Amino acid sequence: MTYCVGLNLQDGLVMLADSRTNAGVDSIATFGKMHLWQQPGERVLSLCTAGNLSLSQSVVSLLNGGFVDHEGREHDLLKAGRMFEAAGIVGAAIREVARRDGEALKQQGIEPNLSMLLGGQILGRPPQLYMLYYAGNFIRATQDTPFLQIGEAKYGKPILDRVIRPDTSLLQAAKCALISMDSTLRSNISVGLPLDLLILRKDEFKPALHRRIDADDPYFNDIRVRWSEGLRSVFATVPDPDWGL
Repeated sequence: MTYCVGLNLQDGLVMLADSRTNAGVDSIATFGKMHLWQQPGERVLSLCTAGNLSLSQSVVSLLNGGFVDHEGREHDLLKAGRMFEAAGIVGAAIREVARRDGEALKQQGIEPNLSMLLGGQILGRPPQLYMLYYAGNFIRATQDTPFLQIGEAKYGKPILDRVIRPDTSLLQAAKCALISMDSTLRSNISVGLPLDLLILRKDEFKPALHRRIDADDPYFNDIRVRWSEGLRSVFATVPDPDWGL
């Protein structure tokens, strides 16, 4: 399992992904789940993946060089004219991999599953963020819901619901995403370090920050300590219930 979160804000995009892959408690490995395509000054696209590792790696391999689907149609992320079209290309790659490998996995007793976050900006268009499903269909983040999550989303969602608004700054959004990830790391062993953090500032068409965060990262460790101590401190100020016990 994994946890990835993307935030589409007025100033740009923030994306964060863990890197743990496991097939049981005695089979744990690290694989980067954030992938980047860029043409400086013209476009920058990032894809985060969750679910079956072999399926996600196959999808990324198709996207890396462009591909022709089984109906003979050409697809190339670097030629998409807008983010909606790019999301359609990723969806086509997912369907192509599902058509090729999905039934074989089911025959081996493995239920295929895959979800992805696609965020980025293409020249002349606004930044956008999409969540894609195994069927290749997708939804887009909006002003009402400016963040999307895949994988083990439930543990990190409360802080996002309370803090994130479209006008949240990129640095505050990155801080919130890291707290969201810390909550997930503490509650689910299938999510683990290191993390990949990406900040894309609007209209720059290159990463403002692309950072690998490991167990020794001083800022992330400071966040973890401060957040835990802060929660305990606030909890202590809440009155006990007056139930006469």
